[in-house]
Amino acid sequence: MADDIDYDVLPDLLGYHLRRAQVSVFGGFSQAIAGQNLTPGQFGVLVLIGANAGLSQSALARAVGIERSTMVAAIDGLESRGLVERRPSTVDRRSNALVLSAKGKSLVNKAKARVKAHEDEAFGMLDAAERATLMDLLYRVWRGPAGT
Repeated sequence: MADDIDYDVLPDLLGYHLRRAQVSVFGGFSQAIAGQNLTPGQFGVLVLIGANAGLSQSALARAVGIERSTMVAAIDGLESRGLVERRPSTVDRRSNALVLSAKGKSLVNKAKARVKAHEDEAFGMLDAAERATLMDLLYRVWRGPAGT
């Protein structure tokens, strides 16, 4: 932190440090996938669809923690770019099954490799045990006090 600025209580707040770390990591993420025209959220959605072909929009919205209507708009955008396809669900006729198109698979595979390299660089100062501890601690904070 800059020596000439009094940060008052900020250095004692975990949320402040989480936000600073997030900004740093997301900045590197953006550089890692430059030219792919993906946000971190879109990347996550594409990864989940790729790993769970046939996933419904509702299940995907729950998985990423957003409203269904927001997910519909997100999928509309990815579909218009030719990255995702909606197909009739074989389980529930009222919903669509989401799958990656060939273009979507290619893009997400390239992006995953770049994001993995970015993560290795961004967290290179941590050994494997420290990374596992950080992941566990962040997961516990994310899930909340009751683990929900």
